[in-house]
Amino acid sequence: MTEIDLVIEDERWAQLPLLTLATRAVDAAMAAAGAPDGYEVALLACDDARIANLNAEFRGKPVPTNVLSWPAFDLAPLSPGEAPGALPPASGFDDTLGDIALAYDTCIAEARAQGKTVEDHVTHLILHGALHLLGFDHETEADAHRMETLESQTLAEMGIRDPYRDMSGP
Repeated sequence: MTEIDLVIEDERWAQLPLLTLATRAVDAAMAAAGAPDGYEVALLACDDARIANLNAEFRGKPVPTNVLSWPAFDLAPLSPGEAPGALPPASGFDDTLGDIALAYDTCIAEARAQGKTVEDHVTHLILHGALHLLGFDHETEADAHRMETLESQTLAEMGIRDPYRDMSGP
């Protein structure tokens, strides 16, 4: 099981069972990727203004986004479409997998626009962020296919509809 260090900056997040959703999503990502247990993920639950600042600082894009992630390990595959590198077993010393940030306003607006429950959408976004921490990405078509396929399979196992192929109502 993965430990979640939850930091709530925007109190609107308190209306959701965020720690439960995060634990479920990160554990599902770890299992799907075949990653070892014993890691910690820091989750920042913030607003659009904060995530826009983070997006500007780290990606040069001064606009809000739904989720950002900062992996502690460089597990990116050597070639597009290949599997990410393996995460080493947790050692008990500074076993941080990385950090994830979520923007409340964007997440809520997207869930409503897409006809999803907020809980399902947030679970998907945390799963997505956790897969980034595990070396998955969507910069190339081949990498996007690998990541989206794993996301879709994992979400289906969690009872959440496919966000990439099922755009009909809830």
